Amino acid sequence: MKKTIFVFSALIIALLILFQLGKYSFISGDMAVELIIALIAIVFLFLGFYLNHKTAGPKEMAPQQIDAKKIKELGISQREYEVLIEISHGLSNKEIGQKLFISESTIKTHVSSLFMKLNAKRRTQAIQRAKELRIITP
Repeated sequence: MKKTIFVFSALIIALLILFQLGKYSFISGDMAVELIIALIAIVFLFLGFYLNHKTAGPKEMAPQQIDAKKIKELGISQREYEVLIEISHGLSNKEIGQKLFISESTIKTHVSSLFMKLNAKRRTQAIQRAKELRIITP
């Protein structure tokens, strides 16, 4: 992060210098300075293309495999796992119940059981822990 801030700060300072040189060349009427500024601008253009190409776009990552053994080790049932997946999609208890065709109180039971098995106190904590254990995909 510090490197990125440094690079962009250096680019901003370089642009300010270029603006000052442009102002100087306009006032003095010297065309050679304008040519130098144009060349520097072209260099910055290609530098921008390079940085964009280097940092843009999602990186190809190997698909993360779900650890089925870990699910069994934790004692998570199939239904609890389905509830966990729906929690990771951001659904409420009521929405999960409607989607899985079970009552909201049953969902609450599954959620509290998941909290115990994943050693979590909140939904976000449970999802984070499940991702760390590789039982759900990020």
